[in-house]
Amino acid sequence: MKKYLFALTAVAAMTGSASAADLGARPYTKAPVAAAPVANWTGCYVAGGGGGAYTRNDHSESITTTGLSLLGNSTAGASGWFGTVGAGCDYQISNFVVGLFGDYDFMDVSGDSTAAGFLVGTRKQDSQWAVGGRVGYLALPQLLTYVSGGYTQAHWKSTDYGNFLGVPLANNGFTKGGWFIGTGDEYALNFLPGLFWKTEYRYSEFDRADVSIDQVGVGPTGIAQTNKFREHSVRSELVYRFNWGR
Repeated sequence: MKKYLFALTAVAAMTGSASAADLGARPYTKAPVAAAPVANWTGCYVAGGGGGAYTRNDHSESITTTGLSLLGNSTAGASGWFGTVGAGCDYQISNFVVGLFGDYDFMDVSGDSTAAGFLVGTRKQDSQWAVGGRVGYLALPQLLTYVSGGYTQAHWKSTDYGNFLGVPLANNGFTKGGWFIGTGDEYALNFLPGLFWKTEYRYSEFDRADVSIDQVGVGPTGIAQTNKFREHSVRSELVYRFNWGR
């Protein structure tokens, strides 16, 4: 009886070992790799930089009392540089980005200005600001291309035309508003999170400015000047986004 039980135990042990061998080793499964985070353009930013501008002024003079034109239309150009500061906020929808922004330019854009065919002075644009919006498309996760547009306003300083027959002549400074359209791109710089480089071209057109040519210290001479300014500018800025990569 003892021999019979020992034989059954040995057979059961060998059967269990064979079944375990048939199951084989448990396959190794690698943990899933986490997806790389996608940069998020939604949020607000500040910016600063500079650029250059060229302004074309189509102007004419006329007699104030009669409206009679003097010598027809003339064109004068002005060019120079500007520094700019700005801020804005964007919202990303899939591969599209929409946003609102504002900026202020401190400028030195100047050129010769003529009046009535015999007066010559220097006209200087010294400041400009703009508010508007933009719509862009992410050509790459770190590269935004966009179009912009909105309202802008600029200031021109008074123009000194010197003396004519011993009479000092000038016209007063003025401020005029208008509109602008632009296009540009913005690129994420890799060496510092949140830092971007933006470049934009803008075309601005301002409302007509009617100014009087005055005798300095006395008053109007009876000659009025009508100005129409059109501006081309290119700006390059560093942008810092507060919540880049969230």
